[in-house]
Amino acid sequence: MFFILSKLLTVLIFPISWIFILLIWSFITKSHKRKQRLLLVAIIVFIIFSNSFLFSRCANAWDIDTHNLPSKKYSCAIVLGGFTSFDADGNGYFNAAADRFIQGIKLQKTGVTSKILISGGSAGIIKNKFKEADYVYTQLKALNIADSSILIENQSRNTIENAQYSKRLLQKQHVPPPYLLITSAFHMRRAIYTFKKYGIDVVPYSCDFIAGKEEQSIGDFILPNSDALNKWNFYIKEMIGYVVYHFKA
Repeated sequence: MFFILSKLLTVLIFPISWIFILLIWSFITKSHKRKQRLLLVAIIVFIIFSNSFLFSRCANAWDIDTHNLPSKKYSCAIVLGGFTSFDADGNGYFNAAADRFIQGIKLQKTGVTSKILISGGSAGIIKNKFKEADYVYTQLKALNIADSSILIENQSRNTIENAQYSKRLLQKQHVPPPYLLITSAFHMRRAIYTFKKYGIDVVPYSCDFIAGKEEQSIGDFILPNSDALNKWNFYIKEMIGYVVYHFKA
């Protein structure tokens, strides 16, 4: 129930949804004063959440940067799913978060980690046959990664289940901690909290930085940016999820 409810309510937490609701409300209300106030609020919300500078500063404060990773070897790198999608025919493909996969491969190939664990099942409300970890396994084999270096967890649907099922698999395979935890920078704060709450000794390895790294220009201070408006979706979802997981995880 928690999984389904979280998916259904997700759309309501996005700034673009707030703007849309405010505009619709202003259109149907009969009060002239309320109409003006609603339009003003919609404009303010748009200005704030489409400002690249403000978004970049917030992203930097939220992201967990891991440039100072200790120079040691780890038994396993846990790569959280969410970096693949599937088309109408059920064929998998890598999406914009594929840096998670790339960094996992790099760490395994360079000997920083002995094994790589892919954690991810089907995150859709409607059940389907596509299992992310199973698809990624085929891609790892195509890169000549040995079976002895691959662990597959294909049942999890969210971060809590990533932690639960990964812990069971690692214990079953007698893989000793600590482990590297690989996920997008915007997701790392919630992920590291969840894994540690389940007693899993992990070291964060953030990747897929979608904000905060680019050089700022004068235009970022004054011009609205649709990309910033869209990227806020990731961060607001994470911030709310982080609070919810304090009670749920």
